[in-house]
Amino acid sequence: MKKILLTVLSFCAVYLNAQDIIQWRGDRTGKYQETGLLKSWPSTGPRLLWHFDGLGEGHTSVAISGNKIYITGLTGDKGYLYVLDFSGKLLNKKSYGPEWNNNHNGSRSTVTIHDGKLYIISGVGNIICMNEQTLNVIWQKDFLKEFKGRNIMWGLTESPLIVDDKVIITPAGTTHNIVALNKDNGQLIWSSKGEGSVSSYCSPIYLNDQQIPQIVTMTATHILGLNAKTGEKLWSYPYENSRKIHPNSPVYYDNMLLCTSGYGKGSLMLRLTNGGRNVEKVWEKKELETRHGGVIKIGSHVYGSGDEKKVWYCLDWNTGETKYADNSLWMGVTIAADGLLYCYSEKGDMALVKPTPEKFDIISKFPVKLGDGTHWAHPVIYKGVLYIRHGDTLMAYDVKNN
Repeated sequence: MKKILLTVLSFCAVYLNAQDIIQWRGDRTGKYQETGLLKSWPSTGPRLLWHFDGLGEGHTSVAISGNKIYITGLTGDKGYLYVLDFSGKLLNKKSYGPEWNNNHNGSRSTVTIHDGKLYIISGVGNIICMNEQTLNVIWQKDFLKEFKGRNIMWGLTESPLIVDDKVIITPAGTTHNIVALNKDNGQLIWSSKGEGSVSSYCSPIYLNDQQIPQIVTMTATHILGLNAKTGEKLWSYPYENSRKIHPNSPVYYDNMLLCTSGYGKGSLMLRLTNGGRNVEKVWEKKELETRHGGVIKIGSHVYGSGDEKKVWYCLDWNTGETKYADNSLWMGVTIAADGLLYCYSEKGDMALVKPTPEKFDIISKFPVKLGDGTHWAHPVIYKGVLYIRHGDTLMAYDVKNN
């Protein structure tokens, strides 16, 4: 009995430690496993605990591990990694090399943290692996050059995905379209031709409940499923808009895969079949044409904003039926925690919303006044704190129901 108890406690400890690592959109779903949060806010918003100014230009979210906050920004033509503690104190700052400064300047890729290492992709096509404690560079690659890749109009914006011993990235070469590198030394493990099209700002996801565990991502013209072990293309499905831009990570649940993008495209629901070897279309709608703010599945409905009409949508997950389209808040980013939606508009309003298919039910709302530039960075919720990045400023709000 004692041995069994120790085994269970060890498993729980590993699980809890895994939950303590926050990457792109938390765990790439945008749903944060927080409880005991405020169910409404004062008119001025929740209490601002602290703010840190001087991050430089950037659109990245925070990543969190080991009681430290990691975030990147551009100063001059160099990208910098900032390490903060939970009081907003700067612990460390280090340049990781050239960063995107051609248009909508700033860092793009949210840091991925795994097994004591930090992984950063720059907008100009470098991947850097650092030691989490010392920030010493373990390995790095100019992967556009090495794999004859092609950059895109607004710079590479992919947050690297770790699967087993691999880090997955999209150089978008015609031969080396999507590749898996050894996460410890950067050596090539496999390469896929994909469909040969350029990257589309998409951060891939991993599906481990199929007969063939697979990487799912979007490039400019297709949605792709690749064998995670070998890189073999299992299936692809045509998916293209007028700009060939698909920044939203697909949303997956129980063999159903939702892909959404703006520029007039809308949403496409696929069903994986034959153990993940094939897909079939379930429904397609021009509504819920989210540009880059992500969408959230809660229950049998999906929530997010629309690019073309600048409204917020609720669609039936199974059928695509539109439940509402509401224009009381400008379009933006959608995340969720403790049974509520957090909707951050591109005009700088943060709204707490009840997820119901009957209406877009705003409970509370406040303006984000610090920082400058676009309101594009995706907020993060961790241990009762809401982190919002606006330009060169990171803010921490107390949303715990104390």
